Amino acid sequence: MGRLNKSLFTIVSQEEVAPRSFLLQLEGDTSAITGSGQFVQVALPGRYLRRPISVCNITAPQTPGLTRHLTLLYKIMGAGTDQMAAMQPGERLELLTGLGNGFDTGACREKALLVGGGMGVAPLYLLAQELLSQGKKVQVILGFNQASEICLEEEFRALGVEVLISTADGSRGVKGFVTDAIKTLDIPEPCAYDYFYTCGPMVMMKAVCALCPTDGQASLEERMGCGFGICYGCTVATQDGPRRVCADGPVFTKTQLGW
Repeated sequence: MGRLNKSLFTIVSQEEVAPRSFLLQLEGDTSAITGSGQFVQVALPGRYLRRPISVCNITAPQTPGLTRHLTLLYKIMGAGTDQMAAMQPGERLELLTGLGNGFDTGACREKALLVGGGMGVAPLYLLAQELLSQGKKVQVILGFNQASEICLEEEFRALGVEVLISTADGSRGVKGFVTDAIKTLDIPEPCAYDYFYTCGPMVMMKAVCALCPTDGQASLEERMGCGFGICYGCTVATQDGPRRVCADGPVFTKTQLGW
C-alpha cells in the first residue's frame, strides 16, 4: 500500500449495466492509485463507514495534470450503495485512494488466466490492460448467475482478449461455474496459461485455486472498517499468520492462502 490520499471526485456519469449493478465514472486526483487490484473507500453523506470498492479502470488524462477518470463497478448491497446509485453527474464524493496492495503482473511469464465472478470482474479489467501492455497473452473467464447479470464482457473483448462466459443457469456460455469453464481450456498439458489471477466470492476463488495447476493470485473480498489497517476488522488466516485484507492485501498468492 502506498501513500493515502483523501480528495473529492466529481461524478461524470453513472450507468446501470446489469440489474442493480452500476458503472460509475468519476473525475479527480488518481495519483495515489498505482495499479490494478487496489481499492478506494467512498464516503457517503450521513454514513459513518466508507464503502470499499475495487478500482475497475483509470483513463489517461486528456491534458497534463493529476485529474483523470476513475471507473468503479459496484452492486447495490444495502442502504449506502443504494444511496450512491441515486447520485447524479456533477455531484461529488469524497474518496480515500492509494489503498491496498494490488496484483503482481511480473509473476506471469507469458500467458495469464483471469477468472472473475460477479462484481469480482471489476479489478481484472485494469489488470488485463496492464498484462497486455507488457506483451503477455490474456484469457478471461467471467462467471455470473444468469445472462442478465453479465457486465464488462464487451469491454474485455474490445481489448482484444479471449473471453469465456459461464452462467449458473446456462442462459449464456458454459452452463455451471467458472471452474466448469476452466475445464474446457487445454490444461494441464500443454497448459493454456502459466499463471492465474482471480477475484470473486470466496468459495469460487478457493475452487479456482484448487483446480488450477499453476500458482496464482486471489483478491479477497472482506467487510472493512477503516480500510487502511488500524481496526483489524478484515483479518484473515494465511500461511504466514493473520493478515489484514485491506493493508496486507487484498491480493494474496495461492501459496500464501494455502488453498
